Amino acid sequence: MAGGGPRSDEDAITDINLTPLVDVSLVLVIIFMAIAPFALQAGIKVLESKAKATVGKVSASDNVAIRLTKDRKLTVNGKETPFEGLKGAVAEAVTKSKDRMAILTADDENKVGDVVFVLDTAKEGGALKLAIMRRETDKEKVETAKTGGGEG
Repeated sequence: MAGGGPRSDEDAITDINLTPLVDVSLVLVIIFMAIAPFALQAGIKVLESKAKATVGKVSASDNVAIRLTKDRKLTVNGKETPFEGLKGAVAEAVTKSKDRMAILTADDENKVGDVVFVLDTAKEGGALKLAIMRRETDKEKVETAKTGGGEG
């Protein structure tokens, strides 16, 4: 049968069936919508500050002061503390703090992993608020003295 007559059972199907394509596309859209909220990475919100700009509602002595030096020495409120005892030291110091805030002062040469470990351990120790301060270098102290005391 040649020509444009009615189709018989023996003729090949040459039309593309779009139903499976649409089904697969919709399933992929649903999967991406379900996964999207989990794809966001958790991060640490950081507000940049300087060591000399420590004016706030609560005096610095009311907070937990953690100091991390470039040679990996830790102090909590002036007392030297090993990394293993940091959680206990912070937990003890936080109970005496009014707003349960821990302020970490670190050098520029510190490794990020050490800083994050200290922040995480402070949070586990009971600190509700965390702050990161950069230690003021000797060069910055001289420049501040020359300009007359900094901000304000």
